[in-house]
Amino acid sequence: MVSGIEETSVRALAKLEQVLPSRLRHRVNALQAYTVTVPMQTAGPTVDVEALTAIAGACRDHQLLRLDYRNRVGSDSLRTVEPHRLVCWGRRWYLLAWDTDRRSWRTFRVDRIQPRTPTGPRFAPRDLPDADVAAYVSRGVWSAGWRYRARVRLHAPAEAIAQRIPPGVGLLEAIDQDTCLLHTGAESLDTLAVYLGMLGVDFQVSEPPGLVDYLRTLADRYHRATP
Repeated sequence: MVSGIEETSVRALAKLEQVLPSRLRHRVNALQAYTVTVPMQTAGPTVDVEALTAIAGACRDHQLLRLDYRNRVGSDSLRTVEPHRLVCWGRRWYLLAWDTDRRSWRTFRVDRIQPRTPTGPRFAPRDLPDADVAAYVSRGVWSAGWRYRARVRLHAPAEAIAQRIPPGVGLLEAIDQDTCLLHTGAESLDTLAVYLGMLGVDFQVSEPPGLVDYLRTLADRYHRATP
């Protein structure tokens, strides 16, 4: 969540525009304009509203941003980035930015960012790595945390399955009009097995081998449970 703001949705900030001073209204407008929302509810850490609006302002003004960043293992580093979009995923916030030292697109968790001031010179905005920024960021966030990765053939059109898969949960490839390939993953095999079963279509697992064995065990258990 954002400290000092009860509602997690950025749209709630629009309600404040009528009463805010012009300086603050300018910052709210930047936060709204440069934020993309992923339709999923998750718990998350508190994000400092000053840091959030500073990042949004740098996105709006196309200004280089220097920031202190703490990664998942607790190591700190100084980064210089071209900030492009904020992504709000439930109660987690991410910054999609071009890392000028690593020369690649990177995703940063905002609660781990401490922006440095003043911001740097202006930069020319780059083409985003994906037209669907929310899906791009959420795919990277989810896949980075997967312990098991699965490749599954589904006996259903890709268009039908896409309506059942939230952004970041999996990547679909159409094989033909009646089948598609799902790349997905999870922290445990039982989570993958339950998720695939809930899709409501026939499927075959190509990998990982451990998931194939686990599904056979479940199939035997369900068979024994049938009168």
